[in-house]
Amino acid sequence: MELSDAIPDFLAAQRESAADDEQAVFLQLEDLWERKLWHELTEVLVEFFESDASAPHRIPLYEHFIANFAGKINQLRLVQLGLRASDMCKDDRERLTFVNRLASKVDKPASQDAFVYATVASAGILLKLDEHDEARAKLDACERVLDGFDSVETIVHASFYKTNADYYRVTSDFAAYYRTALLYLACVDNLDADLAPQERAERAYNLAIAALASDRIYNFGELLLHPILNSLTGADAPQDNQWLRDLLFAFNRGDLRAFDALSNNIGAHPLLGQRTGFLREKMCLAALTEAVFKRPPAQRALTFSAISDETSVSEKDIEHLVMRALSLGLVRGTIDQVAQVARIQWVQPKVLDMGQIESMRGRLREWDGSVNALGTWIEGVGRDVWAA
Repeated sequence: MELSDAIPDFLAAQRESAADDEQAVFLQLEDLWERKLWHELTEVLVEFFESDASAPHRIPLYEHFIANFAGKINQLRLVQLGLRASDMCKDDRERLTFVNRLASKVDKPASQDAFVYATVASAGILLKLDEHDEARAKLDACERVLDGFDSVETIVHASFYKTNADYYRVTSDFAAYYRTALLYLACVDNLDADLAPQERAERAYNLAIAALASDRIYNFGELLLHPILNSLTGADAPQDNQWLRDLLFAFNRGDLRAFDALSNNIGAHPLLGQRTGFLREKMCLAALTEAVFKRPPAQRALTFSAISDETSVSEKDIEHLVMRALSLGLVRGTIDQVAQVARIQWVQPKVLDMGQIESMRGRLREWDGSVNALGTWIEGVGRDVWAA
């Protein structure tokens, strides 16, 4: 049968099996195909494939209709259509075969963005099948291709960061997950529109746990400022994780009392409960940086006794605590072991809450007053010089 006859017959059969309110779509598809309006045809297909009503038609349309003009349309849109069709495969193994075949189809010099998009989807399926090494190999290959692009559509980067973050989550690389998940969220234009409530809550929860559990993350500024954190609480959250949000902000301000008040929640958590000692050390480091931050630069020579009072760490362990902060880059300075004094010249910047902002406001007022006083003194003692 000629293609010009086969496609109208196929679309007619699909139209007859569709609901009444969907039949107009198939008439539109046939009209656009006959007129060879490939861009308009692609847009109609993408919109139709996004609807739940298209589910039983996706694979037949892809295999018997789209495949006939696949080379004439935008290859990234072709992959989008193919991935939506693959959702209807009976299991992940069949879906993997479908997506790998799709990736091979677009593996051409002119469509490497589409190839990356399809390959990342393949890596995501491998993660579901617990084939982590194979998924990592595909993601690494995609990263090399992406590094060679001057620009690429946001959906490609978003899919790469999302799947990469999923890999780091299942392999418990907390720092890498935290960094990559935030990069993924940076690709999301509208959290409410683009992510379902359950996914927002899950992302917020996983980010919070990664920030707390990582031994390489001591500054949560990006997360504390991100609206995703609001998904930890409220009607859309599967459970109220207000305590987790409170804990993050307690770390940010070095609040040991708040940490102790939340100790029951920490102990009951399956992951954080195993890291209570580490979390207390992390909180003591946060308390140390806060103690430095709230002091004026001229008063940042802290005795071991003063640090002990601020951090609740015994004086004999203060030197180790300060050395730990220095090694992590949280502060810069020197330790005088004889005088038992830590002289701090710099502290890592962080997001400020209202209390910390008010403290900085008070210090700025003090600085303004001291500058005015200095000006008055200079004017007084130098009056004769000015007159001359």
